[in-house]
Amino acid sequence: MTPAIKALLFILLTATSSIVMAGNIVLEGNYQGKNLFVKNAFSGTGVGFCVFEVTVNGSVTTDEWNSSAFEIDLSILDLDLGDQIVVVIKHKDDCPAPKVLNPDALNPKSTYKTQSISVSNAGMLSWSTTDESGVLTYVVEQYRWNKWIYVGEVDGAGRTAKTNAYTFQVTPHSGENKFRVKQVDYTGIPRYSPTAEFTSTVAAVSGATPKVENSISFSAETMYEVYDIHGNIVKKGYSNKIDATNLKKGIYYLNYDNSTIDFMKKK
Repeated sequence: MTPAIKALLFILLTATSSIVMAGNIVLEGNYQGKNLFVKNAFSGTGVGFCVFEVTVNGSVTTDEWNSSAFEIDLSILDLDLGDQIVVVIKHKDDCPAPKVLNPDALNPKSTYKTQSISVSNAGMLSWSTTDESGVLTYVVEQYRWNKWIYVGEVDGAGRTAKTNAYTFQVTPHSGENKFRVKQVDYTGIPRYSPTAEFTSTVAAVSGATPKVENSISFSAETMYEVYDIHGNIVKKGYSNKIDATNLKKGIYYLNYDNSTIDFMKKK
């Protein structure tokens, strides 16, 4: 083997070793005005520490990571609340991987403030918000059958404008209607908007009877839910008719329009 080939093999082996001996921890999220704290470890050789570089949005930070614990100072960067962030912590693989002590610091947080919310007679729910610091989904809920039920979702825009406006087509029932939206962030705690209310002039749906054989027919299309005596939902949908042929004989509870009744499946 010639000296030139030996030198080339040495370079290739060294380069391969440097790739194998390095790892990345990647955190993505939104700037929430908080810094990140990292627990570091000694390198496998006992000289120096595991982390050897930290970048934020592609730029190397000036943080002092050559210690057993350090802070990634995001406050000194030109960031606004809600800005997208990608943090890469580069570390050696011959030592315990560093641990980010507060990774939730980059998670989107529900901070919106409702400026207006209303619903038209045609069922168009509209709301506007300010102070969104992260992209989170708005869940639309309707109050019917003495409970709030899920009816749909709208993606939040986040910090794209001073005021964000949203719309969602809902399905009103007869009589008094109530709607609201909510967001749930990493804390798991929902944040609700005020309630939008209006009285529908649509005629009440009729047709349900206390005894059922093969089907239930309504005077108009309606949202419905059928529960068994144990509280398990067995049918749900939006129609002017419910096929009951596959229901076993017994007592059931039916929610439809803005009414609740119980019925007996005869056979």
